[in-house]
Amino acid sequence: MRIRTIVAACVIAALSGAALPAQGRKTERVVIVTLDGTRWQEVFGGMDESALRDSSPRGTDITTAPAYRQFWAATAEERRERLMPFVWRTLVREGVLAGNRAHGSTVSVTNGIRVSYPGYSEILTGQAHDDVISGNAAVRNRFPSVLQFVRRKLNLPAAKVATFASWGVFSSIVETVPGDTTVNAGLQPYDSPSELVRQMSQMQHEARLPWENMRHDAYTFAFALDYLKRQQPTLLLLAFDEMDDWAHDGKYELVLDSLHLADRYLEVLWNALQSDPFYRGRTTLLVTADHGRGRSGDEWRRHGKSVEGSDEIWLAIASPDVAMRGEWPSDTPLFQNQIAATVASLLGLDYREQNPEAGRPLPLGSSSSK
Repeated sequence: MRIRTIVAACVIAALSGAALPAQGRKTERVVIVTLDGTRWQEVFGGMDESALRDSSPRGTDITTAPAYRQFWAATAEERRERLMPFVWRTLVREGVLAGNRAHGSTVSVTNGIRVSYPGYSEILTGQAHDDVISGNAAVRNRFPSVLQFVRRKLNLPAAKVATFASWGVFSSIVETVPGDTTVNAGLQPYDSPSELVRQMSQMQHEARLPWENMRHDAYTFAFALDYLKRQQPTLLLLAFDEMDDWAHDGKYELVLDSLHLADRYLEVLWNALQSDPFYRGRTTLLVTADHGRGRSGDEWRRHGKSVEGSDEIWLAIASPDVAMRGEWPSDTPLFQNQIAATVASLLGLDYREQNPEAGRPLPLGSSSSK
């Protein structure tokens, strides 16, 4: 009877917005990873042949392209596994993926702007603020994030809630008060006891990308992994960016390369979490995107309020508190504004204390996926 009561309480809590009860909750740490502008089409279907053709010079035989040889296969299931092998061979067996619209599963942005800053703010605050956050300008977010909420409620030092991001604007997005949490974004230097990591901090300024206020995802990941092992944060946000900018530049092969590399980073991150007793068996990993992109023709290059499909995102979650495995059931639509409350709930907190208008936590009960 007691077990049934706890399970019922977990389901009620998830659906009502309250925190998971301490008796049934295993999560003590959360790691959030974002892949900027990554379409659900690639996550669930692998390489898009039409996008590769659109990005190639007219008349090119795309079957000779390195990306085609590496990532093309006859079925969506084969293609997605070639593109993101860790996600589809390991992560899906440890958790659940939502947003495969080809099978009726949906995850949607609620803000109407559908560009990066509004998307990240919605992820972190649980609410769209279209009248205030209407673009990507590096202005200080006036709305407190779930990162700040967790730090305050759990009485954590700033070092235990951290963000590592390739895009420098994250310094403005994630906290209303500078220094409230730990943030390393853009070309910001990173100090470490490791001589190699310190050298990488210097190299990020020399290996510049063609976009302003941006560094390679490789540096972001190296710094985040070093920080994870040394500081053991309770809540970590890791934000990759290159896939979005290569898409804007129309370089689809580099989009695929960036996603393939991000999948490798996820594998290394997962192995690090599983090998550390501080994280193993008590950590939730959540992976998502800030916005979608266009669906057809050359629309994969763009996103925004006028580009159909820009509100279509996806989400993967592996957690000791989630019984579901595989793909999310198609009868339960999910929304970006639910992520902040979900993070809080997994850590035993009720996000309504900070923002009653935020979306409710994801219904991470014991239902089985299809």
